[in-house]
Amino acid sequence: MDNKQSLMIVDGMSLLFRGFYATASRGYIMKTRSGLPTNAVYGFIKYLWDAMNTFKPTHLLCCWDMGNKTFRNDLYSEYKANRMAPPPELVPQFELVKDVVASLDIPNVGMEGFEADDCIGTLVRMCSDKIYIQILTGDADSLQLINERTESILMKRGMSHYKVYTPEKLYQEKRLRPRQIIDLKGLMGDASDCYPGVKGIGEKTALKLLYEYDTVDNILANLSSLPKGIRHKIEAHFDMLQLSLQLAEIRCDVPIQLNLADCKITINKQKMQQQFEKLEFHHLFAQIS
Repeated sequence: MDNKQSLMIVDGMSLLFRGFYATASRGYIMKTRSGLPTNAVYGFIKYLWDAMNTFKPTHLLCCWDMGNKTFRNDLYSEYKANRMAPPPELVPQFELVKDVVASLDIPNVGMEGFEADDCIGTLVRMCSDKIYIQILTGDADSLQLINERTESILMKRGMSHYKVYTPEKLYQEKRLRPRQIIDLKGLMGDASDCYPGVKGIGEKTALKLLYEYDTVDNILANLSSLPKGIRHKIEAHFDMLQLSLQLAEIRCDVPIQLNLADCKITINKQKMQQQFEKLEFHHLFAQIS
């Protein structure tokens, strides 16, 4: 790490959804006196502040999904088709949280047609040679992005519970290199994103194949050496395997621009207090200021 300089890239939606369900679990939705729901934003700030205090980045930005459709939906119409519509109390908080982040002088980054993950991947490619990167997310897909200058901080259940992955940690725990995360998902699919991979091949078989052959390309080059059942499954679902690899890979070429200096943490307490008072976060401001 260069003079302890680090850029925390926050998966905004991951924190916002986590904040919503953590604070709505008992059936109570926090609202302002005018009726504006604020519980997800409240939870988002608490999670963000905890991570900032735990990992002490010098720079920070938030990445966001921009709309429901991306290039992946064009590739595969069923992509994320199983996702339920967000709770109505959460919808107005999608834009509200960005306003709050902006009031903290933290850049918001997003691009129509791409997911937040793609923006994160692009920023890793753009910035990891300049500054150490910490990805804050609840999404294990980020493990494909880690390198010697990029770690993934996976948020676990509850506040202050994190699992930090470096390439060494990933290999120690899963015997995989970051790039193999894409091949693993290509083979076994992803139920949460609603694509099947190779039908009939689950995680156990996919891992066994990658341990032996290293990459999907090598697996395909050695089809004749595979057990008959596995070979037939791959041959029968070859097109879906290729499509699943495209869906699983985080794009690192999103046309976004960033001035790293704009990400330096310089929170104006007075400006923050004004924003928090508008949202009636009186106790929260006292806790974190």
